[in-house]
Amino acid sequence: MARILGYIASSLDGMIADQDDNLDWLFAYDGMELGDHDYNKFLKRIRTVVMGRRTYDFIARQPSDWAYGAQRVIVVTSRPIENPVAEIEVRSDVDALIKELRALDDGDIWMLGGGQLQMAFLERGALDEIEIYVMPEMLGSGRPLFPMTGFRTSPTLISAQALDRGCVRLHYRF
Repeated sequence: MARILGYIASSLDGMIADQDDNLDWLFAYDGMELGDHDYNKFLKRIRTVVMGRRTYDFIARQPSDWAYGAQRVIVVTSRPIENPVAEIEVRSDVDALIKELRALDDGDIWMLGGGQLQMAFLERGALDEIEIYVMPEMLGSGRPLFPMTGFRTSPTLISAQALDRGCVRLHYRF
């Protein structure tokens, strides 16, 4: 059975994007030394990438090449995607998608992007682990790592590690 994983960066005050959905604060850390936890090493372990529509639209607007050509990509949305930038699959039913993902046995699954979809998976007991990279930035406002839905849980800390440039990696199991 495939594991469903989160791998995400957050500001110290718990934001994943600023108030304009901008990630410039995070891009300032490109090239940071993460050793065994490097994004490219993580991505090589991933067979399926799942993202919400807002994340897909953000990535599709970027001038850089599509980074997920080696993975199956599923976008969760209720709206059609006209002229996708790459080969993708679309799903709208989160419960059916979780059942489909749990049946996969060809590699791990990454919940890419914002906290809204990750929270939907958490609320359904379908996020197995998450790596959160806390960056030494205070944004003051923006899009939170996890939206406030009233959901409560107590994940188990697997590890905590100080990394390059004041970043802290937190690894939890749910």
